Amino acid sequence: MWAPLLTLAALAPAVGLGLGAPSAWELDLARPATTAALGSTLAPRSSPALQPVKANGTSKQHTWIRVTRKKKVILKKRKKLISSSSSVTSKPLVTTSPPGTLSLLEKQEPGCPPLGLESLQVSDSQLEASSSQSFGLGPHRGRLNIQSGLEDGDLYDGAWCAEQQDMEPWLQVDAKKPTRFSGIVTQGRNSVWRYDWVTSYKVQFSNDSQTWWWSRNHSSGKDAVFPANSDPETPVLNLLPESQVARFIRLLPQTWLEGGSSCLRAEILGCPASDTNDLFPEAHTLGSSDPLDFRHHNYKAMRKLMKQVNEQCPNITRIYSIGKSYQGLKLYVMEMSDHPGEHELGEPEVRYVAGMHGNEALGRELVLLLMQFLCREYLRGDPRVTRLLREMRIHLLPSMNPDGYEIAYRRGSELVGWAEGRWTHQSIDLNHNFADLNTPLWDAEDDGLVPHTVPNHHLPLPTYYTLPNATVAPETWAVINWMKRIPFVLSANLHGGELVVSYPYDMTRTPWAARELTPTPDDAVFRWLSTVYAGTNRVMQDMDRRPCHSQDFSLHGNIINGADWHTVPGSMNDFSYLHTNCFEVTVELSCDKFPHERELPQEWENNKDALLLYLEQVRMSIAGVVRDKDTEEGIADAVIAVDGINHDVTTAWGGDYWRLLTPGDYMVTASAEGYHSVTRSCRVTFEEGPTPCNFLLTKTPKQRLRELLAAGAKVPPDLRRRLERLRGKKD
Repeated sequence: MWAPLLTLAALAPAVGLGLGAPSAWELDLARPATTAALGSTLAPRSSPALQPVKANGTSKQHTWIRVTRKKKVILKKRKKLISSSSSVTSKPLVTTSPPGTLSLLEKQEPGCPPLGLESLQVSDSQLEASSSQSFGLGPHRGRLNIQSGLEDGDLYDGAWCAEQQDMEPWLQVDAKKPTRFSGIVTQGRNSVWRYDWVTSYKVQFSNDSQTWWWSRNHSSGKDAVFPANSDPETPVLNLLPESQVARFIRLLPQTWLEGGSSCLRAEILGCPASDTNDLFPEAHTLGSSDPLDFRHHNYKAMRKLMKQVNEQCPNITRIYSIGKSYQGLKLYVMEMSDHPGEHELGEPEVRYVAGMHGNEALGRELVLLLMQFLCREYLRGDPRVTRLLREMRIHLLPSMNPDGYEIAYRRGSELVGWAEGRWTHQSIDLNHNFADLNTPLWDAEDDGLVPHTVPNHHLPLPTYYTLPNATVAPETWAVINWMKRIPFVLSANLHGGELVVSYPYDMTRTPWAARELTPTPDDAVFRWLSTVYAGTNRVMQDMDRRPCHSQDFSLHGNIINGADWHTVPGSMNDFSYLHTNCFEVTVELSCDKFPHERELPQEWENNKDALLLYLEQVRMSIAGVVRDKDTEEGIADAVIAVDGINHDVTTAWGGDYWRLLTPGDYMVTASAEGYHSVTRSCRVTFEEGPTPCNFLLTKTPKQRLRELLAAGAKVPPDLRRRLERLRGKKD
């Protein structure tokens, strides 16, 4: 998922601000003791750098001050005595108990999963606030990792923000049923234009939203004050000193950035509690009936799982590597077919690629779940799965960017943030790292050179891209070489952070345009493929769901032309289309890039049918073999051109081809060097395809002569006479 211009706050260095002397209890809240409480899916934030030092009875510390000059962030460090409340906050920081309370956290039971503010399981109606600066900064925007629009004052802004004059602001979540609350994760405001974040807050609980009680420090009996954020984007986790069972939880900001507003994004950690009075209806349980391994897999666990699938289904699976990441992790692919390891004549090659952005973890898990599901259902004799594996060869790459994923995995599902782990170890965004073939094609089209002088397909790599000093990631080269080895027909690139399917072109035709509708010659096919996935995905089809961030894609069927969303030069989608035969779309699978493990069963159910149905669209095509009429051998690299569509495909080494088309009648021409071209009519129907469309090509006299002379044979009389007639016509 693309983050809107990666906000200035995300690009700028994190800046802490002195807010008074936090007690040892407050400092310890963010220490690694939280790891034991939340397990592998929620990793701790690093320990804060603020360490109180006693000096004449007064705490002394270094304070970072933000000074903004012409949009440049300047850091200044000064020493400051903190003996009273700091003037840089709207309210004084209330201290809590002396050291020693940390032991309560260490003894705490394992923490709870998120309620689902980020994943939208918590609806807008469950969020309330004391006040809001605008609708776009209302309580419904107080969700972890919510992204703002690009316009200042957008209706979809990047946090909940209380009114400036609201001196006792609060954000409230109604869990709808008794819940054992165990912790809170917070961020500041996502904005290109402003810096706003809460630096400390208190927490209240209620069963009826009328009577409230505080989260307290047991040693002193005072209200607990939790340290919050020191920058807009880094998620900060605080565990409660003691979990509380209630229906409502309320966050009450105490201090915030000087000159800013009380703004925050949050996720609440909570487990269902027993309803002894049976007052609340039983909630829908997230789950799946498929007995699959629903958890997040790091590199080691992923390899182990793939090996288990291969051992369980050795006759239909093969594991191979297409290369290595910058840090040496292999890019493993699971191949699934009735004859793994070979390209069968007339059998299309299809693929799913996940993990291009390392912190978009759902695609990785869906690919791992898909390989388990296909293996299991094949052994059970499921006719749909059996047909899939008999008719096509499926390649599943669960992790294109394993280095980035390992970073995200260590941080955990709620603490990884919006960007950490997105890039490779070399800080390369793989979805901008493929060769830009759009520009040379469009320049040639403008000069009238396409398709007679410059081809409209299989464009070569530019010279600059192959130079030794070119910034091309090893992961990118691995995928490019993979594309060249296997004649892929159909692909989907699985991302996260939105709910939409985007299709090529991803790059705008007008130079420097941020967004512009830029369709390919195969726009009808791409729109069909995108609609098939979006129309089958359960969440995309939920008419009651709200937009993930700042755009409501449901207004257009949850599909969009990539360039009309935001321009992406060097995308894998465009490269696949212009350098190979493969038609590829990007599927944004969920609002939450890294959903919690408990949400994986439901996410699998949301996407299972879409993943299968999308692969089956390879049948909506014409397909066949181009052969030499005399020898009946397949002709490799023959060009298949469809009248009216300025984009051709080529045959594989055995002469077979697949050409995706929407239903209709087409005039199709097969041509190859040294052969006479042949044109015939082919029809694509809504029936189960593909439509057979074979070609027999005859060698030209010149080609036959070349072959005979090369073999040292005499020229036959009929060929000699034909060549003489051709010479006479030319004379």
